[in-house]
Amino acid sequence: MVNTTFRLAPPANEPIGEFRPGTPETLSLKARIDSLAGETAEIPCIVGGKEVTTGDLHEIRSPHDHSKLLARYHAATPDVISAAISSSQEAWKEWSETPISTRVAIFERAAELLAGPWRDTVNASTMLGQSKTCYQAEIDAACELIDFWRFNNHFALNQIYADQPISSPGTWNSVDYRPLEGFVYAVTPFNFTSIAGNLPGAPVLMGNVSLWKPSHSAVFSNYHLMKIYEEAGIPPGVIQFVPGPAQKITEQLLADRNFAGLHFTGSTSVFQNLWKGIAERLPEYRSYPRIVARRGARISSSRTRAPIRNRSPSRRCAARSSIRGRSARRRVACTSRARCGMTFATASLR
Repeated sequence: MVNTTFRLAPPANEPIGEFRPGTPETLSLKARIDSLAGETAEIPCIVGGKEVTTGDLHEIRSPHDHSKLLARYHAATPDVISAAISSSQEAWKEWSETPISTRVAIFERAAELLAGPWRDTVNASTMLGQSKTCYQAEIDAACELIDFWRFNNHFALNQIYADQPISSPGTWNSVDYRPLEGFVYAVTPFNFTSIAGNLPGAPVLMGNVSLWKPSHSAVFSNYHLMKIYEEAGIPPGVIQFVPGPAQKITEQLLADRNFAGLHFTGSTSVFQNLWKGIAERLPEYRSYPRIVARRGARISSSRTRAPIRNRSPSRRCAARSSIRGRSARRRVACTSRARCGMTFATASLR
């Protein structure tokens, strides 16, 4: 028995690298980009902590250079998904009883690994596989995910479990925050590496187990995040890495009675179909599944969109930002300029 109360110091945002020409951080990142681009990786599924190959190979090419074959990944088959479900439920027995201090320690370790030895690998794989610049990759794949892990730890350990009800005289009320009974299905997006790492991770921090289906377009970077989780100490079976055909995997997982939650980032239409499929199967589940989703915006026409600039930035800054936003339209950003000549400006620009 450990008679102590664990607390974390309030976290700070991870510093953003500047990648100025000729600096050590720039040279190190360039070397890792060259290393990853110079080989073709073979990415397996990871089920129960073991690499699983299926022979159903799918190619991953750079969006900005289709001649560059970055990797081939093994798509999960129905048998692999069944094994992942069984493995997750076996892992749940011990993980759901693991103290929050132990879980937090693992995610603190993951943050340290990403901030240190894994930073170049995750940034480089995001740049190559999702066509991001070094700055876009740094603020997403490195800094934001490090912040996710550290701030999640802070709120889980210091606030959520400490949030207890008041008690009347002669009583002592308490709340036991229990993990969900089953698995959480994490459906992650193509554009943000940080969100891809957080969606399976956040439920796991709270004592759940996750089945992670990465987007086809992001398998390259997401696989390296899975390796960080393993190195940080996530036990086998707590996170299952199962890339593959979205519709078939989804149908199989939603049909399983152990489905306990959905953690999703993606389009509104896909989310609506998922919610509908869950609702239709409610009587079959062990409990009511939890749904947490972040959806894309509904925009009727790109011609009706335009940024509104205030009086302070220069015209050069406004033009540069518009062009940069337009260039970021290679499927990597939440918002981008669809029409470069549509910028609305104030009278001070005359």
